[in-house]
Amino acid sequence: MTTQEAVARLAMEPLAAARKVAWRFMPIIMCCYMFAFFDRINISFAKFQLQSDLHLSDTAYGLGAGLFSIGYVLFEIPSNLMLYRVGARRWIARIMISWGIATALMMFVRSENQFYVLRFIIGAAEAGFAPGVLYFLTLWFPTAYRGRVTSYLFLASACAGLIGGPVSGLILGQFDGVFGVRGWHWLFLAGGIPCVFLGVLVLLRLDDRIADARWLSDGEKVALAQSIATETRNIKGGHSMLGALKTPGFLMLGLIYFLIQIGSYGLNFWAPHLIKMAGTRNPLLIGGMTAVPYLAGAITMLAIGRMSDGSGERRKYVAGCLVVAAEGFIFAGIFADQPVALLLALTIIGAGIVASIPAFWALPPKIVTGAGAAAGIALINTLGQFGGIVSPIMVGSIADLSGNTTPALYVIAALCLMAAWLVMGALPEQFRRREAHAVSKATWSAVIASEDQVDLREDAIAKQSRELAE
Repeated sequence: MTTQEAVARLAMEPLAAARKVAWRFMPIIMCCYMFAFFDRINISFAKFQLQSDLHLSDTAYGLGAGLFSIGYVLFEIPSNLMLYRVGARRWIARIMISWGIATALMMFVRSENQFYVLRFIIGAAEAGFAPGVLYFLTLWFPTAYRGRVTSYLFLASACAGLIGGPVSGLILGQFDGVFGVRGWHWLFLAGGIPCVFLGVLVLLRLDDRIADARWLSDGEKVALAQSIATETRNIKGGHSMLGALKTPGFLMLGLIYFLIQIGSYGLNFWAPHLIKMAGTRNPLLIGGMTAVPYLAGAITMLAIGRMSDGSGERRKYVAGCLVVAAEGFIFAGIFADQPVALLLALTIIGAGIVASIPAFWALPPKIVTGAGAAAGIALINTLGQFGGIVSPIMVGSIADLSGNTTPALYVIAALCLMAAWLVMGALPEQFRRREAHAVSKATWSAVIASEDQVDLREDAIAKQSRELAE
């Protein structure tokens, strides 16, 4: 065996270990993330009954929807710093259990003020979940596997829309009035109780560190930890919160994610409303039609995850997805009163905006690590959550002032195009050089067998080569 063959053989060890980790962790994490995303979109399905019962305008509804993000934003960075201190397993479990209970309590909301208060509490309870999980993945998966594993994570969000739409329609239509309880109250109960059980499962199945994984062999632990350590060593800055803030391009990533989230929440909160305004009245049919954009997003994000892992060109894929989403929002405005054409436009939006999010989250770990990754990813996500505050309030206000949501769709399209331009043209030269370096390493073997990796393991390779020669 040549030295190159020995390097390739060693390069496969982290890949095999990463696959084993993915099979153990990702089904649970995906279920948790699916309910987290459902917790964000169930308010959109409950909108019609909720507004009728609580006598809310579109602006008031948008404010209540946005209060979730305000609670999330205020507590997100402290939550992720606590996760870094106490470990992901216990803290993610705490988040799941507390927000599950808070969501279930929406069943008892009977007034506008109760709605506002509890939406804020739900956001505060869930704060730190998404960035905490993203940080957790950086501890277990090398860069060259992270694009697809992040796609698997966000596939859960697409599944939440794909499954949650029809189920929400079924609950709203069939459970309304059961035991004297409104359908939208049942909807929140169904979204909250499973989270408590998932929190317990997280405690039982997740591990905080590679060294704690009894289900990995010693060789798998060493290969995986060594691969991740090599990548972390090559990141020159961003090892602390202050270091992350000083890192060129870090705050620009926050602005980009803010714009992406405006588009994402534009789909999440208003798709059922747009479908209803186009002439569809049956709740079950609205739920089924709302699932279509998320199905398109699920297919697209899996394809984008694999292609971006293979090429390393993360920025181009993010920008391309955002351009597609912008086109979808424009078409949704043009064909707002034509159900079939509107559904096609929403499908285009889903294929673009849903797929852009996991592609984007492959970018921050290129410039931050350690405590800087824990707090930095949380800060970027926090800046993005401001998009969750701005989007529903902006769309609701425009709808109240103009009498329809079409102008707001055009505004969101323009913001998506701005985000695409920032991704391609506003990130610093250092960031682009690092991505260009990754592009030249198109396969797993080349990525892991980089110059630094060869230096780190040259003794092991030489020893193995001698043994094979003998």
